[in-house]
Amino acid sequence: MDSAAPYRFAIVGGGWRAEFFLRIAAALPERFRLEGLVVRDPDKGQALEGRWGYPTFRTPGALLERTRPEFFVSSVSFGANFEVNLALLETGLPVITETPPAATLEQMRGLWDAVQSHGGRMQVAEQFHRQPLHAARLAAIHQGRIGTPHTAYLSVSHGYHGTSLIRHFLGLGFEEARIMGALWQDRVLDPGGRNGPPADPQVQALPQQVALLDFGDGRHVVFDFVGAQYFSPIRTQRVAIRGDRGEIVDHMLFAYDDAGEPLALPFQRHVAGPNGNLEGHHLKGIQLGERWLYHNPLAPARLSDEEIAIGHLLGDMGEHVRGGAEPYPLRFGLQDHYLGLLIRQACETGQPVVARPQPWATPL
Repeated sequence: MDSAAPYRFAIVGGGWRAEFFLRIAAALPERFRLEGLVVRDPDKGQALEGRWGYPTFRTPGALLERTRPEFFVSSVSFGANFEVNLALLETGLPVITETPPAATLEQMRGLWDAVQSHGGRMQVAEQFHRQPLHAARLAAIHQGRIGTPHTAYLSVSHGYHGTSLIRHFLGLGFEEARIMGALWQDRVLDPGGRNGPPADPQVQALPQQVALLDFGDGRHVVFDFVGAQYFSPIRTQRVAIRGDRGEIVDHMLFAYDDAGEPLALPFQRHVAGPNGNLEGHHLKGIQLGERWLYHNPLAPARLSDEEIAIGHLLGDMGEHVRGGAEPYPLRFGLQDHYLGLLIRQACETGQPVVARPQPWATPL
């Protein structure tokens, strides 16, 4: 196979999340070739064909009779993902599944057993740590700019996305954790959602999860999230990561230089296009001081940060099925969701819970 040939993939699902993959494939045809989509509803399939130009099929088997994808992307609803993933295992093709790969702890254990018994190749489409600013923060941590990280405050994303960032920022694997939580009410103007803002927004009360996670050895995290943060301009993200030699707070890094002088450095975003620049309109990268920490792997495609992260992951999945490293192993995605479920349980009950080792807790 030509290693430079576009990665051939197929999507199961045709909803809002699936359209991220559609936009990426349309923006980067030299890298990705979408063979088709599996959409059970014929009317929905016809609408997608008219809008995007890709063929749709009613079942994975029907798609495989007509096309030759290298892997499947499972992009279906939260509740359907477990059954869809089990069905896709039967095809023998590698799968990258949207988060979470299964809804309940019982389903997660069942999926893990099924993948092991089938010898299946399943990855998880967890993209948050690949978003440019998070990736730049991680690069600074890995370079030792704040020393050994031990404490974090995270108000960015819900459940499994939030716990994935927690594990990345603090370098965690499958450690036990004691979790305490509370459920508060945040009063805020309704920001709307996937269909845009409401015509007449009203103040509403939204559940806010606040949890403390203790991973032992002095490693602690405060998790704080309200759903309005995904769409509201007045409920922003907040991140603080403390190490023994400095800290990262939102868009700044505070540390010492080699001479022992204190520094306050911004994560500087570089974008092509403004002020008469003729390079196009795309993210170029992120700089910290004199160092570039992040270069956009999909430049010069015109994509959002979320699409950059997903496209980067999709490309790594293509490399994986051709012999490369795993982009995000199933065991990582299962652990993310397991911790997310425990956070929700602790917040809703007000009672402490403990994360215990699960069957997928293999050594890193």
